[in-house]
Amino acid sequence: MTPTATLKIQRGNPALLGATIQAGGVNFAVFSEHATRVQVCLFDPSGNHVQGCFELQKTAGSIWQAWVVNLDPTWTYAYRVDGPYQPEHGHWFDSKKLLLDPYAQELTGPLLLTAAHQSRAHHDTQDCTPKCRFQKLPESNFATRVRPYKPLSERVIYELHVRGFSRLNEGMPEALRGTYAGLAHPASIAHLQGLGVDTIELLPLALSVDEPFLVERGLTNYWAYNPASLFAVNPRYAMNPDQATAELKDAIASLKQAGIDVIVDVVLNHTGEGDEEGTTFCWKGLDNAAYYHLSSDHNAVYANHSGCGNALNLSHPRVLQWVADALRYWVIALGVDGFRFDLAATLGRNQHGFDCAHPFFCLLQQDPVLKHAILIAEPWDVGPSGYQLGAFPAPLSEWNDQFRDSVRRFWRCDSGVLADFAKALHGSAETFEPSGRDASASVNFVASHDGFTAWDAVSYRDRHNEANKEDNRDGHSHNFSLNYGVEGETQDTQINAKRAQHVKNLVGTTLIAQGVPMLLAGDERLNTQFGNNNAYCQDNPLTWLSWKPDPMRDAILAWVADAITVRKQLIPLHQSDYHHENWTWHCLDGSELTPNDWHTGDMRGLQCRIYGKQPEHDICLCFNRSWHAHGIHLPAGDSWYLWLDSSEYAGGEHREQISPFSFQIWARRQRPSAIS
Repeated sequence: MTPTATLKIQRGNPALLGATIQAGGVNFAVFSEHATRVQVCLFDPSGNHVQGCFELQKTAGSIWQAWVVNLDPTWTYAYRVDGPYQPEHGHWFDSKKLLLDPYAQELTGPLLLTAAHQSRAHHDTQDCTPKCRFQKLPESNFATRVRPYKPLSERVIYELHVRGFSRLNEGMPEALRGTYAGLAHPASIAHLQGLGVDTIELLPLALSVDEPFLVERGLTNYWAYNPASLFAVNPRYAMNPDQATAELKDAIASLKQAGIDVIVDVVLNHTGEGDEEGTTFCWKGLDNAAYYHLSSDHNAVYANHSGCGNALNLSHPRVLQWVADALRYWVIALGVDGFRFDLAATLGRNQHGFDCAHPFFCLLQQDPVLKHAILIAEPWDVGPSGYQLGAFPAPLSEWNDQFRDSVRRFWRCDSGVLADFAKALHGSAETFEPSGRDASASVNFVASHDGFTAWDAVSYRDRHNEANKEDNRDGHSHNFSLNYGVEGETQDTQINAKRAQHVKNLVGTTLIAQGVPMLLAGDERLNTQFGNNNAYCQDNPLTWLSWKPDPMRDAILAWVADAITVRKQLIPLHQSDYHHENWTWHCLDGSELTPNDWHTGDMRGLQCRIYGKQPEHDICLCFNRSWHAHGIHLPAGDSWYLWLDSSEYAGGEHREQISPFSFQIWARRQRPSAIS
């Protein structure tokens, strides 16, 4: 007698997708529009031994379902799906491929792709595919998880990688370094709180898979932008891989208790199955034609809007439902506060192109859970008309790469960028205001995980990605960077002092501009990746943050923390609304800028006056991008007080001048705490 002989199989609930434990049994439900047969394969808790199989029945909405009584809840499962193998029609069904449940929250182990997983190889993948564990119903009371409202412009976002952030931090036990627990360790929280960060943005935490070409080179997908699941938590960052979900949940709870909200980067634009020459372990085998965008000319070829081989089709209602259920799970079950959507232009694509009224965006506006979340789009992909900065609807904010480029070029002393710099400083109103959004739509940054760190942007003229083993062909070639005459690290104290000053100007400008500031973890301590601007496959000290004491790095950290404090204390620096009438632009001598001044290529100084509702809220920003001191003239009236100076030469209230290559913030009221 087989172990499944005692199972009682009845009609299930097709609305409850996944394999869900309930009182008395397990409910199975999975979507496939074009399948002809769906089979559940049961395994022991280890996933190594077959316990039996049974078939699901198709119901309305193309949901295959069953309710199973007497099923051991410790068992594991996966699917086998029959249907036409007709790539020319978009169908890749192959019952030899063991398939993961798109709703699985936990697996028996990592997914390691093998030759058997290749879509064109009709080999059985049972022995090389992890199995799914049955899920429990999530708690339904999401109301207790609705975060108190805080304008996005009042936040300071800090982007980090869970592993790289704490892997080298000797302030915590070795076993915790680079883990979820390490992220929430008192040493990590103390650093975040001391810096003044209230919101962290984590690189993807869902289960990911390494691309075969990386495995061949002895590398891994460190950034984890290659999803194998939207529900399952990545066990790579857990002390106990079998407890990854619980460890992450505990870490998020500890961070929130410390006043730090958590945004998670999610990859909804593609999956790790790749293109027509790729692999099959889930969606391609369940219903390829439904889950993916296919070429309009040839259904055997994928519309590769993501640049990763495929693109998920969120225009399909069942695919959209799966994505929405996954996002709600991360909010309700795990406690995250929001999401950053990777290559979000793909999420708004239909058969005609990008649509700002796409059902996915409507979902975010209306869903009772997701409408309360922080929502940030990376506003581009690599498909046709893929650059969509400013085109996303509220409540989405957007990564503003034009801010990055304008600020880098201004402080690099490029000519003809004064107007662009002023627009960036004012929250890129011309980009976001036409759609009815305010400055909080602009997420401002000068460095992110993708590209040079701030230190590398002032230390390397060219990328140095040789460690990626692609002959230095990968990564961006236009970085608006410089090296002060020496490519890379140097012992020249004068060059290093200039580079540190430059970093303060870049990071400081991000913190004082209208919009939402985002800092890259490590920039506050001059972290370097030695010129690698595409370190996605480097899980080693190249990408792990250094925590070793260093006088120059420690001084920069203290200054950045001071700048964050100033941002929070001066109201005009963190307003959401555009107040055009309250902003005036001047030369350093106080004279108003003329139309001709905006286009003068050698203009080295700028003064921006921002007037508040009360005189004591008035502030004045002065920028000097020359290596010579300049006299300044502040507005007449009450006394002006120096709140922040990026120059290492600052030593008091320099009423009459601004130091070389620096910026200052002046206010009509005295600062509550002493100037650092």
